[in-house]
Parts: sequence; C-alpha cells; structure tokens
Amino acid sequence: MSVPQLSAEQRGEQILAVFDTAFGELLAADPAAFRVKFRKMAASAFAFYRGTAGLFYHDLDQEKRGGPYLDERTSRVWIHGDLHAENFGTYMDAQGRLIFNVNDFDEAYVGPFTWDLKRFAASVALIGYAKALSDEQITELVTVYAGAYRERIHALATGAKSDEVPPFTLDTAEGPLLDALRDARSLTRFGLLDSMTEIRDFERRFAPGGGSIELDAATRYKVLAAFDGYLETLPESSLDRPDSYRVKDVVGRRGIGIGSAGLPSYNILLEGNSDALENDVVIYIKQAQTPAVSRHITDSSIREYFQHEGHRTVISQRALQAHADPWLGWTELDGAGQLVAEVSPYAVDLDWGDIDDPEEIASVVADLGRATATMHAAADDESGHSELVPFSTERAIDAAIAADEDGFAGLLVDFAHSYGARARADHQIFVDLFRNGRIPGL
Repeated sequence: MSVPQLSAEQRGEQILAVFDTAFGELLAADPAAFRVKFRKMAASAFAFYRGTAGLFYHDLDQEKRGGPYLDERTSRVWIHGDLHAENFGTYMDAQGRLIFNVNDFDEAYVGPFTWDLKRFAASVALIGYAKALSDEQITELVTVYAGAYRERIHALATGAKSDEVPPFTLDTAEGPLLDALRDARSLTRFGLLDSMTEIRDFERRFAPGGGSIELDAATRYKVLAAFDGYLETLPESSLDRPDSYRVKDVVGRRGIGIGSAGLPSYNILLEGNSDALENDVVIYIKQAQTPAVSRHITDSSIREYFQHEGHRTVISQRALQAHADPWLGWTELDGAGQLVAEVSPYAVDLDWGDIDDPEEIASVVADLGRATATMHAAADDESGHSELVPFSTERAIDAAIAADEDGFAGLLVDFAHSYGARARADHQIFVDLFRNGRIPGL
C-alpha cells in the first residue's frame, strides 16, 4: 500500500489525532484504564497493532472509493473488522459442539472483504518478524493464507457439501487448533464459577474482590431493567426454560484490556439450565463501542440499519458466526447500546507463543484462511439480514478473485510487508509519545 511519507513528528501528530477520535471520550472518563491499555500496547508492535484498528482504517481510507477485487457487492459484505492472527479461538456453539473459529466481533460491520484479509496479512507479517522469520518466509505464509482462503471460498461458492468444508472441531482440527480445542474441553463450568463466585446460605453469589465492584441500589435497578430488555432480544429457542434467567447476583466491572479500556461492564449470575449450583451461568453486559471501520464507510443505509452499537455487534456476530452463543443479545443502559453474552467456560484463544516452526506456522495460517472464508460465506442473503447483504457473498467474492487469480496473493503479500513495516515504525513513535507524556489526558 502507499502511505504518504511523513516525518516521525508528522506521523506522531496523525496518530494522536486518530487516538483522539477513537478514544477521546473514554480516555477522559477513565485515564487510568488507558494507561494500562497503552502499556500493554507498548509491549510489542503486534500489541500496538491489535489496539489501533482506527489507525489501520485511517490509512486504508482511500480504498472506500474502490480497489482491487472490490465492486458494488464485494465492497458491501459482512466483515469482522479487526481480523488479526490472535482473534481466533474456541467456543461452544448452540448445539453443544466445541468449535475453533474466528472470535471477538466487537468491530464487525459491513464493508470491503479485502479489508479483513489485509488486516490479517499485516498481522502475519508482524508475528513473522517477531519470530525472526525472513521476508521470504513471511511472503510464503501470506501466500499460503491467500491460497487457503481462495480455495475455500471457491468450494463454498460452487456448492461444496458440508463434509467437504467441515468446521474445525475435535474430530477435524489438527495441530495447535486441536490443542486449543482439547484445552477447552478440559475446562469446566465449575472451574469458572469457582474462580468468580462462592456459596453463601446455600446459594451462589459473586465473591468479593477479583475486580468485581459492588453496585448501589440505583445502579443495580438500572442493570436489572437492562437485563429485562435483553431477554426480548433472544431467539425463542433460547427461552425454553424461563427459570434459566432467574437472577442470583449482579456486580460491576471495568474494562482495562487492549480493546475494552474504560468501558463499563457488569456481570450477572443466572440460574442456568438446572437447579444444580454447578450449572449456574455468568453473563456480561458491556457497553458496545463504535467500530473503527464504520468511520470510513459512507453508506448511511448501513448505519441506519442498526438501533445502536450493541445491536450492531450482535447482528453482525449472528451473521458471521454459524450457531452463535445462545446467550448472545443486546440491550440499552443509560442510553448506550450494550452487548450481552455468556462468560464462557470453554473459551481458549489460539496461543502463538509456542508456534515457532515455519511449517507449523504455515499449517495454522492455512487453517485460519479457511476459517476466514467460511466466516465471510456464512454472512449473506441466507443469514437472516438480506436487507444489508442481499446476495451470495461467497459467489460474489469468488467471481471477483477469478477475474485476476494471479494478482490475489501478491496484493496481500505486498500489503503485509509494507504495512507491517509501517506498524513497526508506528509502534516506536507511539512508545516515544507515551513515555514522554505527549498523549493528551494521560
């Protein structure tokens, strides 16, 4: 990609301007949370990249007017919005199966499919650089990803049967993906509950400490009113046992992660699917945020489709993820859209720490390419939201790539190298801004 050549000082001012747009209000409300967030981002170029989707889309802004492989259809598909190599992991679907797939849909929106692929490709370059892989090896990894994506999209577009394009499960996954699924299988609901709750007077309650915040009566009332609104957004299949939603306890929390700094959130303890204390369920209510990509999509009909950011997050996840979390829903609290979902006992993220062999990395990257294609294909005219995407996503993408097969991998390879280098330089600029007290409000 061509990024204007700026001095470090000029680029620093650009970064600060993007930060002000993306984080300004939240940072002003909770600077301590952002000091934690920014120290995590300072740890590595990849951590910085994870936390700066807004900067990424600022740099891609010129492509909102078109680009290779983009037409009126492929520029308007459901996209993840923050697709990088660490946004993959396990979850238990509505049918009780452990699945390895894309996760974390907070930034999901409708936009150009290549933006997901480019964001992932640059993340591969950053991981490869951190593992001291050569440029040639990084090129090979991105080429493998592009090839796996292309192969899976074509298979889905031409009517492949489900057993020909299976999801990644305990029966079909291999290598680190299978390791993650096995780790998830070894986890238990009791273990999660034991880490967050205690038994008092024969009933389960949240344990004090550990980041939980006791709520005053007025706040508790507002949260429970929001919970009632959430119940109305659940599919009927999730409401088979009304007692499952009996509230046992409520506490507050505050996000300090790379993606959630400053966002208020709450945990609610529910009865779950039986009277047994070991089957209690914890859900969270979290204020949803404006996705970075939406600031660079000018189609007002997309923005107007969503009631608020909580609604957008849930509708996007349901579109992109087959058999999504049955507890997934939305609500409003203090006029802000909220995302509601289960605190899953079975969530295990892909751990890149011990994936060092280039051949093993290539195998993982290929699987992630297939997962990306499956995600894009899931969200189309058959996903239940055909007003926004009234066509077959996989066939539209397949046709666009077919028009220039030879250039597809090269597009992602070139972007991975150029933007990976840009992100490494930006990381150093950011560290200097942060440590020298030049980020306003901190």
